[in-house]
Amino acid sequence: MTRALNVRTETWPISGAFTIARGAKTEALVVVAEINDGAITGRGECVPYARYGETVAGVAAAIESMRGALADGLDRNALQGAMPAGAARNALDCAFWDLEAKTARRPVHALADLPEPRALVTAYTISLGTPEAMAAATALAATRKLLKIKLGGEGDVARIRAVRAAAPDAELIVDANEAWSPENLAENLSACAAAGVTLVEQPLPAGDDDALADTTRTIPVCADESVHDRASLGKLVGRYDAVNIKLDKTGGLTEAFGMAREAERLGFSLMVGCMVATSLSMAPAMLVAQRARVVDLDGPLLLARDRDNALRYQDSLVYPADAALWG
Repeated sequence: MTRALNVRTETWPISGAFTIARGAKTEALVVVAEINDGAITGRGECVPYARYGETVAGVAAAIESMRGALADGLDRNALQGAMPAGAARNALDCAFWDLEAKTARRPVHALADLPEPRALVTAYTISLGTPEAMAAATALAATRKLLKIKLGGEGDVARIRAVRAAAPDAELIVDANEAWSPENLAENLSACAAAGVTLVEQPLPAGDDDALADTTRTIPVCADESVHDRASLGKLVGRYDAVNIKLDKTGGLTEAFGMAREAERLGFSLMVGCMVATSLSMAPAMLVAQRARVVDLDGPLLLARDRDNALRYQDSLVYPADAALWG
């Protein structure tokens, strides 16, 4: 079947600024892929990430390069071998799923033989800042059930204590974004344990995480930058307790489903995360998140506005997508 391709980039302003250990940004840059079979259009969204050598222009070009293959009948299964894991394949893979669902007039969860998705508790992210600034931001979100705290290395013990004081009842997870070192790992983990933190995400640089194998992990440690798709899982056994599945890393929903099954087989618990993006990025991830211990799909909440037919966020819950958005 001949299929046409449309690719565009979009800019979505962030409410304030989003700050992590690698820097701050005030807007989310996304790439949208649309696949049209002449009557029906399927959509997918991705976020190129410089940490993995991706650029908006490069990802858009990679998607464009598949135009001829799509015209020649490329399908979702063939796509998996035609492109590497990453943001570009994610946009196309999710567009294929959306197209298949709309063509069959059945939701994606039914096509994938999954139960109907339910609303889930999602984390809400507190950006990196001074202990005082983070405590103030945390106080405004203290009634949420789950908060994800961005840390950045030096001064993190004070940040952890300040945040816990501002939100005594919330479950806390922390994300160091590779900013800790083997030398301060034990001290920071101890401070997290004292504050009742329930998960620490990517404390060490991805290429320097051997030290985790020799560390007593009193708190579960979750891989993010160290894990991408199924092929990267094996070397994490013994170092990490959980893995963060993000569709922009796996290269789409198809690989994410397979990665979740393999991760569970290897004994990892699951976290499903996101980049700062619109509800179109979150919608497919909601299906993988149904089996996750930790869900972090708050990207749209960090934007100044979301797209039409957006996911519904109510208190700490995020609800599955309507077909008007995706799937």
